[in-house]
Amino acid sequence: MSATETVTLVLGEDSPVPETAADVEDLVLRLRGHVNQLGTLMPSQEPALLRAQQLCSVGLPEGYLPSRVHLVRLAEATQELIAKIRLDDVGASRPARRLARWTPQINVLRGAVFVVALTCLVWAASVPRT
Repeated sequence: MSATETVTLVLGEDSPVPETAADVEDLVLRLRGHVNQLGTLMPSQEPALLRAQQLCSVGLPEGYLPSRVHLVRLAEATQELIAKIRLDDVGASRPARRLARWTPQINVLRGAVFVVALTCLVWAASVPRT
């Protein structure tokens, strides 16, 4: 499951609140894994990354409401990392452009076929009849 899907599972308007502590723990573990993966894609001193890593290092609080609040905060931090990475990808310098292979347009191909056909017609007409 991708990070965006997990965040949507937690923060989506239509997504239900996890019922059991095991569901919350599973989602927290997934989000921690996503934070670790996303952390490799950005500078280690990024404030959003440090905040997300701090939330990951804190243990899951006991109790119904505190555990759900922690889950939502972790999902929001992960969402912020995703947005930061997407923003950095858009602003990144474009790689050097390789020369594209030239492909003829359709009218060039039609013209070439017409020239070949006309040449064949002229050649056939110039051959003496026997």
